[in-house]
Amino acid sequence: MFIAKIAAAGLLGLVAVQALAQAPAMSDAAQMRAGLNNGDRESLPRSTKASNIVTSDTRSNVAPTLPSPGLNEAATSRDYLRAARASLAAGHTGQAQQSLEMAETRELGGSTAPDLAGRATDNPKVVEIKDALHALGSGDKAHAMQIIDVALRN
Repeated sequence: MFIAKIAAAGLLGLVAVQALAQAPAMSDAAQMRAGLNNGDRESLPRSTKASNIVTSDTRSNVAPTLPSPGLNEAATSRDYLRAARASLAAGHTGQAQQSLEMAETRELGGSTAPDLAGRATDNPKVVEIKDALHALGSGDKAHAMQIIDVALRN
């Protein structure tokens, strides 16, 4: 009986060691949480698809980090609109959303103050960008591209 208990304890010890060996490493990436690195392009969760634009495409209260359009800091709203159109044409909706959001920010003067985010604007370019975002959020990529084309002509 004593030998059976020792054998069982040894077997449990081997199973525990094997389970620990399969546990994921606690790297920096594994420790990141949504919102921890606000503004950091490496924050989790990530997505390549547009989301959290309108109620119908919102599945989480945490908006994912979207792919960067790869423009430099001196890029204008027009540059971001071109990038958004190219991304949509390639089917990269997440990158298009990020580009449209950056175009909107540039058009608003680059302000990131939270109290200004919901304020109405009479800037027609901002209205067009918002309309393009809403079309994208509704899944109408063709209409979003048409709106971007109009915004680029103005």
